[in-house]
Amino acid sequence: MNPHRSAALPEAGTALPGREFVVSRSDLIRYAGASRDYNPIHWSDRIARRSGLPGVVAHGMLTMSLAVRTVTEWAGPEATVVDYRASFANPVVVPDDDGVTLSVTATVAEHLGEDRIRFRLSVRLGDSKVLTKSYVVIQLRRAS
Repeated sequence: MNPHRSAALPEAGTALPGREFVVSRSDLIRYAGASRDYNPIHWSDRIARRSGLPGVVAHGMLTMSLAVRTVTEWAGPEATVVDYRASFANPVVVPDDDGVTLSVTATVAEHLGEDRIRFRLSVRLGDSKVLTKSYVVIQLRRAS
């Protein structure tokens, strides 16, 4: 059931509850299998460093998918993502221990019609921005 069928939609400037996602090397392995992206920069420190990276990095699309979950889980299963864009500011370096924690916030930027909302996303790894110019547009399904 959609949580927004009869509830008032949040106003511009309203922040959804923030989320934190831990990303580990085992997450990278599972994502590589699901996405068929076996680039060794996502599992080999040696090759990542040879490529100029500080270590193994998370897949960009994995990072984006975690970020958008902050909005899609709020919106519910009947909502649809109709647009999603982001620029990558910094890689998510995933050490070979307990992983790293991404912090995600989503803020209502504007309403684009009765049931369509644009959210600004902020994704950080500690003090560093991971994504910039990031937004998602959600089409809610509400009862008539």
